[in-house]
Amino acid sequence: MAKFESKKEAPKKVDIVNDLLEDCLLAFPVSGLLISFYQQYQKRGFLTKKQLEGLYGKASSVSSIHTGKLATLAAMIQKMPNRFKSELPEKQLVDLKPQNEWISAIAKILEKYPEHKRVRFFQMKIEKGDDLNSTDVAELKRFEKLLS
Repeated sequence: MAKFESKKEAPKKVDIVNDLLEDCLLAFPVSGLLISFYQQYQKRGFLTKKQLEGLYGKASSVSSIHTGKLATLAAMIQKMPNRFKSELPEKQLVDLKPQNEWISAIAKILEKYPEHKRVRFFQMKIEKGDDLNSTDVAELKRFEKLLS
């Protein structure tokens, strides 16, 4: 006798975002924004936080949508991280040596290696009247150290 195991079907997952998109598309069938969101969700399987916020705004104006779905979407939005770009740090000018000492260090390096492009760049920068920043000074010190 063969024992037959009954295969239990996995319970279907509730897809709140898809349900809300479909409900909103029924309410606003010509909304380009909702059509775009629906296509992106079908293609990628997710929406960004900004897109979900836009969906929430549209869905909250539809009276036939259950408030539990809106609350779930609001919780999903709050759970997502805020993404922002940090500002670039300001370059700090370093005045460890007077400009004429940097000029003499550059001259020494160029005397030995006249084609050194980076040191020539520093020379051009000083000739134009620009100050060397901290990374430039560190590089110049490193080149000076390699010479001695």
